[in-house]
Amino acid sequence: MRSNLRAAAFTVIALSFVTGIFARGGEPHPSEPSGYRLDDYRAPTPQTLRGARVVTTREAWAIWQQGKAAFIDVLPHPPKPRNLPPGTIWRERPRLDIPGSIWLPDTGYGALASSTEIYLRDGLLKASGGDRSKPLVIYCLRDCWMSWNAAKRALALGYTDVIWYPEGTDGWSGAHLPLEETLPEPR
Repeated sequence: MRSNLRAAAFTVIALSFVTGIFARGGEPHPSEPSGYRLDDYRAPTPQTLRGARVVTTREAWAIWQQGKAAFIDVLPHPPKPRNLPPGTIWRERPRLDIPGSIWLPDTGYGALASSTEIYLRDGLLKASGGDRSKPLVIYCLRDCWMSWNAAKRALALGYTDVIWYPEGTDGWSGAHLPLEETLPEPR
């Protein structure tokens, strides 16, 4: 009897280790850094963000359906290529996004230029209507530190209901939820 209990306990511990630590294709979830992530942005992210609520796709969908939160996408925006031949027509590539989202590209890097910090601050102010207690759902793609960094910045700016959605549009589209074309919020 005692050996069966030990075997069961070992199995539970082993399964917790494997599913908790190696949840994404064998790569461990890193612990939260004290500051912002400064490089290698497309890599496994922590499972937590101190001060923020972390949600699954199902939870993000429920929040979206309630219509009370602002959804903020921080995926970087590819720039117009330099040295295009004269006469080349450049068409801005729209992003497929969670409907109603505000796209604040390039605001999730670890170090931001002062103009980008102002752009993020102003974008969050617009999205929240000036209410720092309004729920803000911040996301980009799965395994992307951009949303983690931006959510951490929103907390530092005094927003009190920051929701980090780490699966982003990858999780949203994988669940066959609606998407719409979006262009970046003007700078």
